[in-house]
Amino acid sequence: MAKEGADMTEETEYMIDRNAGKEAPSVESPSNAKEMRAVVLAGFGGLNKLRVTRKAMPEPQDGEVKIRVKACGLNFLDLMVRQGNIDNPPKTPLVPGFECCGIVESVGGNTQGFEIGDRVMAFMNYNAWAEVVCTPVDFVYKMPDEMMFAEAAAFSLNFVAAYMMLFEVASLREGMSVLVHSAGGAVGQAVAQLCSTVPNVTVFGIASCFKHASIKDSVTHLFDRNTDYIQEVKKISPDGVDIVLDCLCGENTGKGLSLLKPLGTYILYGASNMVTGETKSFFSFAKSWWQVEKVNPIKLYEENKVIAGFSLLNLLFKQGGCNLVKSVMDKLLSLYKQKKIRPLVDSLWALEEVKEAMQRIHDRGNIGKLILDVEKSPTPLMANDSTETSEAGEEEEEAEGDNDSKERMPFIH
Repeated sequence: MAKEGADMTEETEYMIDRNAGKEAPSVESPSNAKEMRAVVLAGFGGLNKLRVTRKAMPEPQDGEVKIRVKACGLNFLDLMVRQGNIDNPPKTPLVPGFECCGIVESVGGNTQGFEIGDRVMAFMNYNAWAEVVCTPVDFVYKMPDEMMFAEAAAFSLNFVAAYMMLFEVASLREGMSVLVHSAGGAVGQAVAQLCSTVPNVTVFGIASCFKHASIKDSVTHLFDRNTDYIQEVKKISPDGVDIVLDCLCGENTGKGLSLLKPLGTYILYGASNMVTGETKSFFSFAKSWWQVEKVNPIKLYEENKVIAGFSLLNLLFKQGGCNLVKSVMDKLLSLYKQKKIRPLVDSLWALEEVKEAMQRIHDRGNIGKLILDVEKSPTPLMANDSTETSEAGEEEEEAEGDNDSKERMPFIH
């Protein structure tokens, strides 16, 4: 099982390297030059609500750039959006996706800093999963020459979130300790790499057992999510840890707070425990809410503990944080150029394979980032028909986490 995950990552890297620097021929023809392919979410619910269709191509307004998209990132948040499992969900139909990369095709009026032909990556407030996007320059960043498109699509959201939680919110310093849930995911691997840039930082990773062989070298200590990881951590560090990064919520909130040292920081940046079946579940939501330990401010005061939340997209699109994010991106790109960090890509998928890709992330089968490759042709699956959607919940996945017969989506060639 672990070998299969490692082989998948190696094969993915081979495909990325093989395609580096190649420009695929344009898919446009004179008859559809003003149209584009895009993934559309017709309504909130299961995978059957997603489809690839043709839409009118957007044109840049003042202060915007038009990007011919090469690749898009797929995040667990996209799964929650599909289910309508977020606060104040937008109206459907909509084009999902919050990050992409590609080549600047044109610029709007009063737009400075970018030229036609620039290789860029961008944050999007939805609408990323399309062949063409338009977005304000405040959310666009030039790619390093050596960065490949698949890497760029795996870079912006995960590494910026990881950096800001570690350094802006929790003030990571030499000699501190960090516990990160979902250590095999894209954010978890970004956290591990960034921690390695600070001397003597101890990283405790929590992940499903079948991922351990592939990620064991990226963290200091690695534990199965099904074990009593609190006791395992305290055997090594009796006083606890300085920072807890939690994307699960539910019962893990209380566990994380109990592990904090005095002056330690617990940061919640997701709630994936709310996602069990293919569609939104009121039971899962209520269970997750009920399991959250009610925070007593007096107890925080007495124990000298800090509890925080972090949402990069809200910071960008609702709270005017684009200048701060740009400064963080500059630091991250410097680390990338120094070869101190590099995004881990799990697999590449065509737009038409978005259902299969989303099923993979639902099943927590990815190690690193799933990428939608806009120019990739859809390929027949080499395993079970993944259009038959799984209803496996978080508890079912945990129960099977150390089962060597657990099937994982094969890499799509």
